[in-house]
Formats: sequence, C-alpha cells, structure tokens
Amino acid sequence: MSKKNKVEQPPKQEFIFQKKNYTFMFIGIACIALGFILMSGGGSDDPNVFNPEIYNFRRIRLAPTLVLIGLGIEIYAILLNPHKKKA
Repeated sequence: MSKKNKVEQPPKQEFIFQKKNYTFMFIGIACIALGFILMSGGGSDDPNVFNPEIYNFRRIRLAPTLVLIGLGIEIYAILLNPHKKKA
C-alpha cells in the first residue's frame, strides 16, 4: 500500500472578531466614556464650602448606570459569535 502525498494547506488565518463585534465594542466604550464624563465635576473651589451638587441624580444614578450598561455591551460584544448562521 502506498501513501498518497497530500499537500497540506495552512489553515486560513481569520480574525476572531468581525465588524459586528467591533461595532458593539465601540458602542460600549462610548457608553462607558459618557458615564465617566457625566460623573465628573460637582466639586467646590473652596474646601470649606460644601457643594450639594455632588449628590445630584446625574452623578449618583445616571452615570454609574451608563457605565454598567457599557460594560454589559462590551461583554455581549466579546461573546457575540458573528460566524453563527441563522436558523
């Protein structure tokens, strides 16, 4: 018995992430950045004066929620399989 010479082709190099993954990653990074921008400010120039603006809705509720939503989008973007075929 003779062995046939098979020419092995190197496997096709392909990126793990596709355009869809990167789109969701960009959206997630934008949400996180917006959340941190909304958290900024509210301080006082004089350390002896209290500024209650630091405890407003935007800094306590909205901004951290946007950061968490952005992190969730990032996780989704990483776990998204663009090669999966629709049934």
